[in-house]
Amino acid sequence: MHFAKQFVIVLALGATSLAADIAILRNGFSIRHERHEEIGTITRLYLSTDGTNFADVPTLQIDHFEKDLFAPQPEPAMAKPESINEVITATSQRHSIDPDFVTSVIHAESNFNPRAVSNKGAQGLMQIMPQTATQLGMRNAFDPKDNVEGGTKYLRELLERYNFDMVKALAAYNAGPRRVEQYGGVPPYAETRAYVARIVRDFNRKKLAEQKRVANTASRPATKTTTKVAPTQAKLTKKPIVSGSHPASQ
Repeated sequence: MHFAKQFVIVLALGATSLAADIAILRNGFSIRHERHEEIGTITRLYLSTDGTNFADVPTLQIDHFEKDLFAPQPEPAMAKPESINEVITATSQRHSIDPDFVTSVIHAESNFNPRAVSNKGAQGLMQIMPQTATQLGMRNAFDPKDNVEGGTKYLRELLERYNFDMVKALAAYNAGPRRVEQYGGVPPYAETRAYVARIVRDFNRKKLAEQKRVANTASRPATKTTTKVAPTQAKLTKKPIVSGSHPASQ
């Protein structure tokens, strides 16, 4: 979904909230924030009203600032926090995608940092670009539930688009569907090929370990149980990705 990633470090820092601004980036995307300050070659954008969350963006990538003309939305309630694993499991079941597949994508995209921001402006666990987030109906890209819902929904759309070819879907998630269709598969970009290969290896490792556990369990005397898998999910959960001579497997 993007080419280079520069993840921000979220630290605790007390601050007084000022009028909200919008940073307009040179790539056309924007980041709403409460206030900002320049620190050397970067500009720190404070994302929360109390200043506890912020994003560091290279100053040269910011075109200008504008005042936010809309009333700020309240920050998501934290009364019932859920672990990222619980969010992934529930969302994956809702979209009939193997949660291990979604987990592998999140691992490659943000390393499970819900406040990650790339130097292209992609945000959150699944690194959703602001324009894509709007199209997916996301309200807050930094909310784990909202981000995983949007990213998983987009992955499902890509899987259906490419007849459940997971390699092509991953390439499109990283480089965009237009590039995948232009080259008839994974585009010849080193970053995209490395991205696809990394997720394929991680997902295959999980599936092979799962098969080994199932085989070990089956060899023991036990009461036989039956697990039903939805038809749309069966394509995605039974076996590792077999990419053959595909560049992603090399």
